[in-house]
Amino acid sequence: MNNRQLFLNHVGQTSEAPLALEIVKAEGSKLFDTAGKEYIDLIGGISVCNVGHRHPKVIEAIKKQLEDYLHIMVYGELVQSPQVQYATMLTQYLPASLNAVFFTASGSEATEGAMKLAKRCSGRTQIISFKNSYHGSTQGALSIMGDEYWRNAFRPLLPDTMQLNYNSFEDLENITERTACVIAETVQAEAGVLVPKNNWLKTLREKCTATGTLLVLDEIQCGFGRNGTLWAFEQFNVVPDILLLGKALGGGMPLGAFIADKKIMDSLSHNPVLGHINTFGGHPVCCAAGLAAFKVLLDEKLIDGVKGKEDLFVKLLSQGSDGFKPSRPITVRSCGLMIAIEFENFETNKEIIDELILQGVFTDWFLFASNCLRIVPPLVISEEEIRRACSAISNIFINIKP
Repeated sequence: MNNRQLFLNHVGQTSEAPLALEIVKAEGSKLFDTAGKEYIDLIGGISVCNVGHRHPKVIEAIKKQLEDYLHIMVYGELVQSPQVQYATMLTQYLPASLNAVFFTASGSEATEGAMKLAKRCSGRTQIISFKNSYHGSTQGALSIMGDEYWRNAFRPLLPDTMQLNYNSFEDLENITERTACVIAETVQAEAGVLVPKNNWLKTLREKCTATGTLLVLDEIQCGFGRNGTLWAFEQFNVVPDILLLGKALGGGMPLGAFIADKKIMDSLSHNPVLGHINTFGGHPVCCAAGLAAFKVLLDEKLIDGVKGKEDLFVKLLSQGSDGFKPSRPITVRSCGLMIAIEFENFETNKEIIDELILQGVFTDWFLFASNCLRIVPPLVISEEEIRRACSAISNIFINIKP
């Protein structure tokens, strides 16, 4: 029995029709299957592989840590050098109030930790999030997910939650002195790349400050240069009380974190003691890999190239070039190298995605915008790879009937 059939038989499935490509190697912005077929990766592990697949310095850091130790004790009890070094470096590139890092094993766990922290230090219970938001799939994170379709089968969920409309100024009046925290994606990813408009995020920050509510910004997908600055919140002149990180945080290894001021974070250390604990959070190998990837991101100035690559994608897809002139408009939304191409419906989008995979371009769709094609490639993607990918998308699009 081949690996594909074993995968279908013995690996827990998330859909009835998984892509089931068998990838045997990944390098830079490329994937390779069992037949040696090459794919341009427009997904990057969904914003995980910002510095590319298997960057040599990340591999070197992993190998070095393997020689020292793997797991030795639950998070927070022993001084582990990779955790200490990575937490210290992260805080050096964050606002002064974000100075204490609590490592987790995933972004979902970072969300869970932040929700507990907000309740613990505020003494309040209400948590507000936004429609079409995604913060993870665990029970607590699911309770604040922004689409009832994905939540209804798993009720009952957490009580005292509320969802508002993203970019709605009027809805912000629902934030009151009984709200523990408001959790928002700095840029809504799974909604199809929705960006805060007209100083809305700044108004949200002001409302939270006025009511004593903690502002939690989820940069699990958009952190580490994805949107064109190291942290997306820098573009909107706001600073969160709690920051959520994941995905690219580990450089390809599983790692998440919630970050806050130490005065806030310390509330988890007493009443009760061990207010939040984690066995594999901040795993030393993952922290070593993440630290190496963070250094690569900065040392190789990868963020400096994001805007130019974004502009090239948008130009090739929406304006037409390289001999391609679209027969009908293509709607493109972008914020750095987080890009959504909106088509008429899911069926059109899925047909294009399937054909792209056949042609060696790997991509998919967004959770709350199934009619939109996802482009979140490694930040190291080359101009030549961008041109090839856009040419494939465009040529398939013009041959599909509206």
